Amino acid sequence: MNDQTITAEQVTEENENNVSFIVFISLIATIGGFLFGFDSGVINGTVDGLQKAFNSDSVGTGFNVASMLLGCAVGAFLAGRMADLLGRRVILIIASVLFIISAWGSGIATGSFEFIIYRILGGLAVGAASVIAPAYISEVAPAEYRGRLTTIQQVAIITGLFVSFVSNYNLAGAAESSTSVLWLDYEAWRWMFWVELIPAFIFFAALLFIPESPRFLVASGKIEKARAVLTSLYGETAGNKKVAEIEHSLASDHHKPKMSDLLDANTKKVRTIVWVGIGLAVFQQLVGINVVYYYGAVLWQSVGFSESDALMINVISGAVSIGACLVTISLVDKIGRKPLLWSGSVVMALALGVIAFVFATADTNAAGEIQLTDSAGLTALIAANVYVFFFNTSWGPVMWVMLGEMFPNQIRGSGLAISGLFQWLANFGITMSFPLMLATIGAGGAYGFYAISAAVSAIFVFALVHETKGVELEDMEG
Repeated sequence: MNDQTITAEQVTEENENNVSFIVFISLIATIGGFLFGFDSGVINGTVDGLQKAFNSDSVGTGFNVASMLLGCAVGAFLAGRMADLLGRRVILIIASVLFIISAWGSGIATGSFEFIIYRILGGLAVGAASVIAPAYISEVAPAEYRGRLTTIQQVAIITGLFVSFVSNYNLAGAAESSTSVLWLDYEAWRWMFWVELIPAFIFFAALLFIPESPRFLVASGKIEKARAVLTSLYGETAGNKKVAEIEHSLASDHHKPKMSDLLDANTKKVRTIVWVGIGLAVFQQLVGINVVYYYGAVLWQSVGFSESDALMINVISGAVSIGACLVTISLVDKIGRKPLLWSGSVVMALALGVIAFVFATADTNAAGEIQLTDSAGLTALIAANVYVFFFNTSWGPVMWVMLGEMFPNQIRGSGLAISGLFQWLANFGITMSFPLMLATIGAGGAYGFYAISAAVSAIFVFALVHETKGVELEDMEG
């Protein structure tokens, strides 16, 4: 037998070892998603503490809460571009440091301005993690299970939200309220932020043990380093072949990725794939998921649940959302991304339409508050949970899967920068516009808008989104 011959048993063992390593480094990247969720959710339990500590009115408190979203938009844009200059791993490390600074500073802040600065820093970290973690996973995972590994990012986000709710509840319970002193003469709401230091430090330390993205290394001209990483991921033969494929997928003159690559070389117009990325990012927010999350407790109370039951309902909703993502993990690499997005849009449009109809036809009291009958409230609740479930089997995780893999190697960082910017701006716009819509066109009109957006998103997916299941990153067309 020739020394170069490899037995089937050796190939199997090598592949198993590679898969384990790929899963390991992908899970480390998803800690960024966990912090994304935790940092987004922790603020919900601290509002009373912020109002009391900073003596702020409702408008000031609202900006204290929403300020992170502005940081997210900037963070997503800068991270996508800087990832082409410094590397995916380096940007994740910077994000982990920003998570640490934000968690500590938000808890120690003595005034609104100081607090907002720390929250914006946290937003930069969230924005960076939201686009770079799925991109990193896409660039290290083989095509056949790339979707499943990237979907874990959404599970991590929801888990982070879930853990922040439980942490807030337990800390407030231990102190008897979020504004009461807990330990070391600091109020419970401050400790709610400081709990985030634990996963943030774990994220920072774990990132030191993962390799840089091989796609970035090739694009930066670091061929041998890329070859070493690809060999550790796929084995020597496949690794060498992949280096050649990545090199071939980049610009013919071998220039480093830049923002101008988003323009078609012939027409000088923005590439169609960039508009598709922006559309995916914006439609994920236009369907109103954050409004349903933020105002869902009102629905539960309208059918007889007490306010004290709200936490348990949040826990159940979180579990349902995680379960939905697990369904996606089992399907995304089998039936593909496009069928999940399209079917999710259709079901969400129907569910949101039901909610809009219930609110539009409901009676109101003297104060103008919606009064739902038991049957109407139950109908709205069922529709809302159907909506949340299908969002988390489709647009919740699959949008991030698509953004992380759909762009050609030459423009992935720049494409993510633009798409991430629009995603967080849309998030901010939908979140801030809901109270205005509520006051002008009512809850029925607001949810009607989200239903129409979901219906339009189905048309968008059918007409413009191309399937990426099983397609190697080097074969993505732009």
